[in-house]
Amino acid sequence: MDEEATRDFHERCAQCSDVNWGVTDGGRFYCRTCHNVTERTREVVNTDFVTNTRVQTISKGLRRQEKDDRGCEWYVCEGFQLVLKKQAEALEALGVCPQMKDEVLYNFWRLYLQKSKQAYCNRPAGETIESLSVCDSSTDVDSELERSSLLHLLSLSESEGDLQTDCSFASSTSKVSESTSVCSGSVDGSLYLMKNQKEKLKMTMPMTLSFCYMALLWLREPMTLSDLLRFVVEGHIPYLNVFQHFPEKMKLCGLDLKIFCVESWPVYEEVYNKMLELAAFLDLPRFPDITDSCFLHPDMLCMKYLMEANLPDELHNWTCRVVKKICIGEVDFLTLVPGNKSRKVKYDVLAVAVIIVVLKLLFLLDDHYEWLLSDFAEERNKNNKEGSPYFEFKKWYKVIKCALDTEQKKLDEERAKYLWRSEKPLFYSVKNKSRVLKRRQMVVSLQNQFGKLSGSVRPAEKPSPSSFQLSWSEENTDGSCFHGHSLKGILQEKCGLLAAMNPDYWLCTVKLCTERLCGHLAHYREVDFPQSYHFVLRLFSFLLKIQPSYIHDEVCLIERKLFNKKLCKKPKYTVLRK
Repeated sequence: MDEEATRDFHERCAQCSDVNWGVTDGGRFYCRTCHNVTERTREVVNTDFVTNTRVQTISKGLRRQEKDDRGCEWYVCEGFQLVLKKQAEALEALGVCPQMKDEVLYNFWRLYLQKSKQAYCNRPAGETIESLSVCDSSTDVDSELERSSLLHLLSLSESEGDLQTDCSFASSTSKVSESTSVCSGSVDGSLYLMKNQKEKLKMTMPMTLSFCYMALLWLREPMTLSDLLRFVVEGHIPYLNVFQHFPEKMKLCGLDLKIFCVESWPVYEEVYNKMLELAAFLDLPRFPDITDSCFLHPDMLCMKYLMEANLPDELHNWTCRVVKKICIGEVDFLTLVPGNKSRKVKYDVLAVAVIIVVLKLLFLLDDHYEWLLSDFAEERNKNNKEGSPYFEFKKWYKVIKCALDTEQKKLDEERAKYLWRSEKPLFYSVKNKSRVLKRRQMVVSLQNQFGKLSGSVRPAEKPSPSSFQLSWSEENTDGSCFHGHSLKGILQEKCGLLAAMNPDYWLCTVKLCTERLCGHLAHYREVDFPQSYHFVLRLFSFLLKIQPSYIHDEVCLIERKLFNKKLCKKPKYTVLRK
């Protein structure tokens, strides 16, 4: 069929000077040797019309599939849309409400595309994609700088492993086609990195998690941001090497890897701040109210973290009193209002900060008073076996430290062994396909051989995700569970209410910093604070997978609200080193 259609077309190919033509589905002539597609189209004689009238066929447009295994043409926003879809499906598998993907997240994404003028508007921003000449003799200085910057980014994206990106066309004397992007598989990959889209909130991989958390918050799902990021690190939610789930026809090449390849763990502050920017950018209304029956309410989250930290159940009464006194359990305080920069509520961080403040109220955490109380409770438990045992801070410290060190070591080993390279080999041409597959086969074979020689055991299938990282059962006979222990040894009754025997309290800071200037409300250095306080910070820092300084900031903020600036200076205390 092609021979008949190309019988009268004898022009030489401008790319390879060969005469070996075929016809695409769109009616264009293409070179079978180098797969170059010309602008010439096949002329068809149709006898259904007037005699000698000729009809010229036209191209089918951007969605054609070329015969040189380059795949179909796609846009960067389509790649992010596929990532969001995979993440939403993973969240549904974890038990999230099914309407999150089809209703909430879908509407958020559609509104983002409309606001950023990428789709759902009269004239999308990417409607006209200019062709970029990489070696045109008439190129000006600015174009040369843009080209050099693109090639520099491309060189950073490439490696000697599976990344065999074919960029030989960068040295070609011909111009890049208007329907393709320079040094990328997507249509607009290079333009996407070149554009200054700060005012439009350019989409990134961390922002996909911001979209997911915003949808979870809208539905008031029982999942905090720290839970979401932990599930990402554990591999339950696609994020690292998510491009492995792209269809075969969506080829990633060159600069696309700078957009979709992630080589670092998601950061709590970055994802949270981008979520706030997104909510304001989309002009979303006030989110559904966070009431006292919601999981994200401080009273609910304090109960969860008290259980996970293996602390006495009676502490929950004290956390509720603190929450009520400083009014951080009110609906207006907890509910997100997009655009309101004066109120940023991190529900998980707020809850653990309340627990730490309560521990300071009862045990002081000055490396001295808590150990005196622990000695008193130990003597009482030895002499009196009836009723609930008194809570011993020293014993709790030993149990938690052992478990924490074990889990932290396990986490560090898993992160050290993590293979950042994609399991799916990346290749973008038939020429490189066999070489890449052979190289990957050799790597896997060598890994298996070294694994057998070193005696390393292949990791078992990852366990099902859980809301708790540390679990404690009261059925244990070794006394390692402190949930049912009593606080009577440190409390006394005053005016019909139980109050702490400890009359003192030390502030973490006397004056809060300006977060806009310093980046933190208070500065935290381990050497400046008691070891007991640092240990508690470290425990909750491990549970939330964030830096201790962020929890310390929230503790300082709660202290300022609780004491209403009545304490004007930090009392002196003695730090006893062990």
